[in-house]
Amino acid sequence: MINTYTLNKFVHYKEFRFYQALMSFGSRLLEARKKKSISQEELAKFLTTKGPVIGRYERDEMKPSIEVAAKMADYLDVSLDYLVGASDEQLDKKTLNRILELQKLPSDIQEKIYYFMDMSIRDFKAKQAYS
Repeated sequence: MINTYTLNKFVHYKEFRFYQALMSFGSRLLEARKKKSISQEELAKFLTTKGPVIGRYERDEMKPSIEVAAKMADYLDVSLDYLVGASDEQLDKKTLNRILELQKLPSDIQEKIYYFMDMSIRDFKAKQAYS
């Protein structure tokens, strides 16, 4: 028998995943652009196009080419996977590059770094919980 807590947790997870799936390219683009406080005109200038085109992308009236979408992702500091909905994680380039560099290190050094990361995260969460 499934207890109520487990059932509620499952339902909320499914609702969250459903909401994430509903986020279109346009809504993700809009969210990323606003998070960086970049205007449609500024993004359009970077892409050598006009502001209304960005508005059409954000309203899902038009889809950019893969090259343009990649430039947008780069400029907004999100992954292309995030913009197209293949990932819900918004890893900035700096974090992503650090992870890639970490993977190149020998496993014993990786383990030491993971140990300190885990310790720092644990301590931060403990401080948050008791403050």
